Amino acid sequence: MNKRMEKLLNEQINLEMYSANAYWAMCSWFSDKDLDGFANYFKVQAKEELFHAEKQFNYIHDVGGKVTIGAIQQPESDFNSVLEVFEITLSHEKAVTKSIGNLIKAAFEESDFATHTFLQWFVTEQVEEEATVSQIISKLKMIGDNSSALYLLNTELAQRTFNAATGGAA
Repeated sequence: MNKRMEKLLNEQINLEMYSANAYWAMCSWFSDKDLDGFANYFKVQAKEELFHAEKQFNYIHDVGGKVTIGAIQQPESDFNSVLEVFEITLSHEKAVTKSIGNLIKAAFEESDFATHTFLQWFVTEQVEEEATVSQIISKLKMIGDNSSALYLLNTELAQRTFNAATGGAA
């Protein structure tokens, strides 16, 4: 693995770890509001992000690179509404998608076809992430101030689980 790709992948690991921390902060915010289903959603998200970081960590080692863990920025932990949390989440997932795209572009420029292939899994994952968050935002906008409907969505999100075999939600 060349140094450019090693550096970029290490930065991606850091972004994935930041994502996990951000989602833990969101989980905590929802827990404080007794919205356990929403808290569960973000708990699963945090586990997914750590899975992504570990997958990248293992890949770097598998191809003879060196993992360097950097400082992780403190995430926001105070929010104004349920909708705001998901809008922030969508914005963040779009930034992660862009970062993955930049990694793929760099891998192509470096003729690093192994890394290019490795990153395809993350492209598919990001499509799913953005679609899921967008759907929740649509539901929240339909719900508006209807607490009964919010309760039903909270119950739905409580069913979400982390699938360790695939690294995704079930």
